[in-house]
Amino acid sequence: MAFTIYSLCTLTSLACTWLLLASYRRTGFRLLFWSGWSFAAMTVNNLFLVLDKIVFPDPDINLLPVRLISALVSILLLIYGLIYEKE
Repeated sequence: MAFTIYSLCTLTSLACTWLLLASYRRTGFRLLFWSGWSFAAMTVNNLFLVLDKIVFPDPDINLLPVRLISALVSILLLIYGLIYEKE
């Protein structure tokens, strides 16, 4: 059950990435660019979650620091886009 939920979250993030970046290509609105890359980092974060919890459930392999860094990158991309892009 956990694999299904984690996979659906990953696919949803990937779909949001694709839709946001496709919309950016059509309109050129820069906030869509930063939001799309933020969701791309969220997709990577979800992939690391699947790897950490499902593929490598061994307690010796801990991907939490990598997951936290990818989440931080995602939030920083979105914050940068919200603060510095004017249009």
